[in-house]
Amino acid sequence: MIEIDHLTKRYSRHTAVDDISFSVGLGEVVGFLGPNGAGKTTTLRMLTGYLPPSSGFASVDGHDVFRAPLAARRKIGYLPESVPLYLDMRVREYLTFRGQIKGLRSRDLKRRLDEVLDQCGLQSVRRKMIKTLSKGFRQRVGIADALIHDPPLLILDEPTNGLDPNQIRAIRKLIKSLGEKHTILVSTHILSEVAMLCNKIIIIDNGRIKAADSPTNLVGQMRAAGRISAELKGPSGDIGKALGNIAGVKKVTHELSKDAWEHFSIFVESGTDAREHIANLAQKHLWPLRSLFRHEATLEEVFVELTRKD
Repeated sequence: MIEIDHLTKRYSRHTAVDDISFSVGLGEVVGFLGPNGAGKTTTLRMLTGYLPPSSGFASVDGHDVFRAPLAARRKIGYLPESVPLYLDMRVREYLTFRGQIKGLRSRDLKRRLDEVLDQCGLQSVRRKMIKTLSKGFRQRVGIADALIHDPPLLILDEPTNGLDPNQIRAIRKLIKSLGEKHTILVSTHILSEVAMLCNKIIIIDNGRIKAADSPTNLVGQMRAAGRISAELKGPSGDIGKALGNIAGVKKVTHELSKDAWEHFSIFVESGTDAREHIANLAQKHLWPLRSLFRHEATLEEVFVELTRKD
């Protein structure tokens, strides 16, 4: 559905997007992640034809975004980060206007209006002025606008930005349902949202692609140390020294005890599980062991590892 090849965008001496390449297949829901200023929005604006590239190629459903922009745009429904709405229009009036701009007429327009009002949960507010709506409903209007011409590809830039938790859950549920019939590329800072919605993640930083894979594979490929938590009873100095001597252990930290139990965090090399060795060590020295837990890597840790500056 999306093919990007060596895409670059330069502003004078600053390179916002630096020779990136990636693809999004038909029916995929893809999270596009990166810190502020990483090049996410610039990439989306080039992909949707709002910005010309300095070099490179991009296509949507086989249409070159730069040589055949109108054909490509007909395949795209775009929700920008700041949704531009006409606040003095009613919801149905606005969507009718937007549908006409996108080439819909008479029966097709009426059919699509009814469909997107239902899909986006807007039937109850269809006659209300947009300026009277909550931000959550305004986001729904923006998504309905992106959907009105029934494009195969939806590009959503920070779709839950500024919403309260209930509104976020509603928009997340809507996006999940849309993913059953559309290819979706969603840019967001909410990593838990990406893990729930997306079957593929692309991470960009400093204008370059750092990773592109499924959430499960990205977590599995973590280079960072794993972490084990243990609670034992005994002399903290002796326990800490013994834990540090276990093969594969990189670092041991001790937390100030609030009870009779000593709390340790044991950082181990990637792919290493030292729990059996820790349990054997406790048994050998007769140190009572209350808990032993291995922390699984998270998508947040993957993101931090790939984008941290140190």
